[in-house]
Amino acid sequence: MTKYLISFPSSAMVVADEEFPDVVADSHAVVAEAKAAGVWVFGGGIDEGVAPVLVAADGSAGARLYPGSALTGGFTVLELPTREDALEWARKIAVACRCAQELREFGYDPES
Repeated sequence: MTKYLISFPSSAMVVADEEFPDVVADSHAVVAEAKAAGVWVFGGGIDEGVAPVLVAADGSAGARLYPGSALTGGFTVLELPTREDALEWARKIAVACRCAQELREFGYDPES
């Protein structure tokens, strides 16, 4: 099976304050469905209040980042048999979160 990343940047989720509790409930329902289906690997939201750090090849760490690598928002990793299945789960997440989702496929690694 293949692992898929389904994600969105925080700027994509534009939801009225009064609708946010419904978004949370709907997204948690999709997570529960994915867990029950046995396809859930990991997911969550990036804590944008914690500064990212770039760890260099020599082991040193600094506040700089790769250009254009700002990562925000939420993501889900699912393990699925087909890309069509991944598209269906991305649709469910998009509906629950009220915003478009990006779908990416992880390269196969027999060690993971």
